[in-house]
Amino acid sequence: MADEMSIENLGGLQKAAILLIALGPEMSSQIFKHLKEEEIEELTLEIANTRSITPQIKEAVTNEFYQLCLAQQYIAEGGIGYAKEVLEKALGEDQAVAVISRLTASLQVKPFEFVRKTDASQLLNFIQDEHPQTIALILSYLAPAQAALIISALPPDRQSDVTKRIAVMDRTSPDVIKEVENILESKVASLVNQDYTVIGGVDAVVDILNTVDRGTEKHIMETLEIEEPELADEIRKKMFVFEDILLLDDRSIQRVLRDVDNNDLAVSLKSSNEEVKAAIFNNLSKRLASMIQEDMEFMGPVRMKDVEEAQQKIVNIIRKLEDSGEIVISRGGGDEVVV
Repeated sequence: MADEMSIENLGGLQKAAILLIALGPEMSSQIFKHLKEEEIEELTLEIANTRSITPQIKEAVTNEFYQLCLAQQYIAEGGIGYAKEVLEKALGEDQAVAVISRLTASLQVKPFEFVRKTDASQLLNFIQDEHPQTIALILSYLAPAQAALIISALPPDRQSDVTKRIAVMDRTSPDVIKEVENILESKVASLVNQDYTVIGGVDAVVDILNTVDRGTEKHIMETLEIEEPELADEIRKKMFVFEDILLLDDRSIQRVLRDVDNNDLAVSLKSSNEEVKAAIFNNLSKRLASMIQEDMEFMGPVRMKDVEEAQQKIVNIIRKLEDSGEIVISRGGGDEVVV
C-alpha cells in the first residue's frame, strides 16, 4: 500500500515515479522527452500503480533528488573530495557519505569536465606536444567552440591528422580515459562505468569544423579529400545544411538567390520551417516571391528525396560562393570581411 511507504524501502523506479508526480504533469512531460521509450513505459506504469503518497514521502524523495543534483554539480566543479567537504557542512558526515555513495553507484561525471572549464589557450599549451591521438581524445570531450580554438592553433599538418582521428574514433576504454585524465592532472574523479564510452565520430568533426575559421576548415578538408576521400565527402554533406541559410545576411542571401533556379527554390522550400521561408521571401521581389509561393501551392505533394536534392543544389551554390569570397557565412570567432 502506498500509505505504508517509507523512504528506506522504496526502489529507484518508485522514487522516480513519486518525483515525477511531485513535479507535476508539465515539468514531468519535459523530463520524458529525455528518456528512452522503455523507461517512459516503466515510469508510466509505476505512476499509474501509485495510488496515494503522503506529503512526508513526497518531500523526502524530492529532497534526496535535490541532494544528488547538488552532489553531481560539486563533483563536476572540484572532484569527489570537494563535493564531500561541501555536503558534510550542509548535511553532516553520514548523510554526505550516503549521497556520494548513491551518486557514484548510479550516475556518471563526464570525463574531462575540469578541462572543459580551462581556458583554451592554457589547455593548448598543455596538450599541443601530446600525441595526435591524445589530442583527438581530449577535443572529443570539449565543447565545439573550445575545440575549434585549439584545433585552429595547431600546426597545419596536425590539424588534419587530429581531425581524422576524431572522425574515426568510436569507443574508448575507460582505462585509457583515466590515464589521459591523469596526464592532464585533472581533479575530476572519473565515474565512468565499465562499458566503453562512445565519443568522437563524424558529427564531432562537423561541430568543430563549423566553428573554426574558413581557412582552417578549407585546409583540413583539402587534406582529408586527398587522404580519406570518402570520409571527407561524409563530413562535407553534414557541414552546411539548407536551414543554415539563416547564418547569411540579407546581402548574401540575395547573391545566392541570383544563381538559384526558381523551380529548385520552390521545391526546396516545401519542407522548410517558417523562419527559413521568411528569410528567402524577404530577399525576393514581391512579384517573384508571390510567383514562388504559387508554384509551391500548385505543385502539390513532393517526394522528400526531391526536396533534399533541391536543397543540396542550393547548399552547393552557397559553398561555391563562399569559396570565391562573394559571400561570408557567419561563424564563431572573428570572421574576415570580404568586400
